[in-house]
Amino acid sequence: MPMLGIVGGTGLYDLEGLTEQHWRRIDSPFGKPSDELLFGRLGDQPIVFLPRHGRGHKIPPHEINFLANIDALKRAGATSLISVSAVGSLRAELPPGMFVMVDQFIDRTLRRPKTFFGTGLVGHVSMAHPTCRRLVDELAGTAAELALPHQRGGTYLVMEGPQFSSLAESRMHIGLGCDVVGMTNMPEAKLAREAELCYATVAMVTDFDCWHPDHDHVQVSHVIEVMHANSANAKRLVQQIIPRIAKLATPCPHGCDRALEQAILTAPEARDPELVRRLDAVAGRVLR
Repeated sequence: MPMLGIVGGTGLYDLEGLTEQHWRRIDSPFGKPSDELLFGRLGDQPIVFLPRHGRGHKIPPHEINFLANIDALKRAGATSLISVSAVGSLRAELPPGMFVMVDQFIDRTLRRPKTFFGTGLVGHVSMAHPTCRRLVDELAGTAAELALPHQRGGTYLVMEGPQFSSLAESRMHIGLGCDVVGMTNMPEAKLAREAELCYATVAMVTDFDCWHPDHDHVQVSHVIEVMHANSANAKRLVQQIIPRIAKLATPCPHGCDRALEQAILTAPEARDPELVRRLDAVAGRVLR
């Protein structure tokens, strides 16, 4: 049975009907994940949650151990991953409260490890379509059924943070053709692809960034206020998407679950045994 992983804020875990809940530490050879993982079931569907910033929002975006997070989710049995993230809007038609089912990214993070591979084991995965189109379709369809304000598709520019954009940066992001801006979904999406997880982002708009003449700077208090308002809709969306995910046939028609089949370049006899060992969960399917 497919297992859905969800990365996001603590409010998402309070789902009505979620049973068999228990927190469990998952050790990773890539370090410590953001928190323990919360396991549960909604009906017959197993689910695993990970608080991206840790419970209580302790970890800033630039210090998240994305490698350990994705590795831990893979070890926990996740086959698909939905990432719920707060973002700023770069479009007048995407006001606070809008949900954007992202299908493209521009990665402007600067100092985050971005791959599980390295010297001794070289791998190159395709990122032409960085989210799973089937998951995006399911999310957009569910949002439409719930009459939630949403847009299917959009480009998410991921900046380093933790500071918000300058006005010049915000205008540059608009000029690059981006729709929303945030700090958390890279290298998360890249690592999910390397781990052969179907991945999709629900970007929840909390503000207009600083480009908008009526919103010339971003205030944390306002962001938090809108995040709380978005949380109820996000929980409705997640709760309704779970049974739809459970019915999806495998393998993924877009090849997300087979991303590594043609990706490894290093000959078996030249591979670093220690790196192969560390990648037992992420890439074990193709390295065994």
